[in-house]
Amino acid sequence: MTAPNGLPAGKTRKNTQQVWTRVIGMPHVRRADRPDRDARAFLRILNMATRLRPVEHYSLRALREVWRLTSLALGQQPPVATVNETVIDGPGGPIELRIFKPHQTDQLLPAFLWCHGGGFVVGGLDSCESICRSTARNANCISIAVRYRLAPEHDLAAGREDCLAALQWVAENGATLGIDTSRLAIGGDSAGGNICAAVAQQALRNGGPALCLQVLAYPATDLVQEFPSFAENAEGFMITDRLLAQINQTVAGSLHSLNPEAPWLSPRRSQDMQGLPPALVISAGFDPIRDDGLDYSARLRAAGVPVELLHYAGQFHGFLNFDAVIGAGADALQRIGESLAGAFRTEPAADRTVEIADRAAAQPSRLCAAMGELSTSSLMVSVATERWTGTLLREVSPVCASTLRVALRPWSAPLSLMRRRLSARLDRRIAHQTYPQA
Repeated sequence: MTAPNGLPAGKTRKNTQQVWTRVIGMPHVRRADRPDRDARAFLRILNMATRLRPVEHYSLRALREVWRLTSLALGQQPPVATVNETVIDGPGGPIELRIFKPHQTDQLLPAFLWCHGGGFVVGGLDSCESICRSTARNANCISIAVRYRLAPEHDLAAGREDCLAALQWVAENGATLGIDTSRLAIGGDSAGGNICAAVAQQALRNGGPALCLQVLAYPATDLVQEFPSFAENAEGFMITDRLLAQINQTVAGSLHSLNPEAPWLSPRRSQDMQGLPPALVISAGFDPIRDDGLDYSARLRAAGVPVELLHYAGQFHGFLNFDAVIGAGADALQRIGESLAGAFRTEPAADRTVEIADRAAAQPSRLCAAMGELSTSSLMVSVATERWTGTLLREVSPVCASTLRVALRPWSAPLSLMRRRLSARLDRRIAHQTYPQA
């Protein structure tokens, strides 16, 4: 049996890897020699924290709160004109939407619906706050975050039913929110990328709503297949095999009578992807589910769907959430915004692969290399500490947080300027289009 892109279905890791080398349009560098400089600093801190308290020692409630606060603290959260929430009727009860408008205008704006990540068990409106704010500003659109039902309280079909219902509601009622319903796009990261891909397929099967673009950030499009990147990136890169095992155990009871091989749960297994909206796919070299997203990109292209593949060979799963400390996160969000803006202007969809990573530098001395690592780590600790302090204080007392921010402004402004200059000197990211060849 052969998959739509020519890959034999059910191949072993070794054989799949061998066939992959012949798939056109895949990144030339699947995984960098080592993570990008800021990713290395981030992972050092993260791995030290998880050694002190392994993630499997957290209760589900605690894990959800840690992820919520971490996303709030380490995301930039740029300002937008308005942030409002509304509740709509869903197939399993009320669905909460958080709506981000970039600026005040009487003109109708396009809309982008975001399905947050979190392994189907964590995440919510707060965890995607920064992503939605950034896309609203960068794409000049209204971004909408969906709070969908999570496992294990609900089965794995519930979340995608909620996101599909939210998309249909926006298509039918968006004008009341200032939305041009002829220009809609959808996106999601990780588990949200799985949901986004499934919803895009279902919307096509249902005859609408029509979508300009689907944005899939390191998506998990197959709940059954195990890819080579699972073993390659099993330890030390944010999502570990122990965490994946914990997630699988948590959601196991949520499958009930569902078939995990059905396209509604594993959109990669759809036998017909023709006619799907153009895709922007983001992948990371040090991600256990990297090859899942790359494989889905190949399948879409084989079906005639244009795919803009942005591959960050030196990054890890989840880096979009940490754009305040990970430069590639800010870069990816900017590129998402540009792609969305082009799609909303009905420009021809891009079909290309762009590889983005740290710029190769001259071999430094050991002392210079150590000083560079120390500078990056110190900068990250400084920024992260300040942002964590502000986030926790806002959780306790927003008024006190605002007052303190104003009081410290004479000192914080010069410090922020110094950080930006240091960050600019350390940031050596470069992008190469590797498909099609120029």
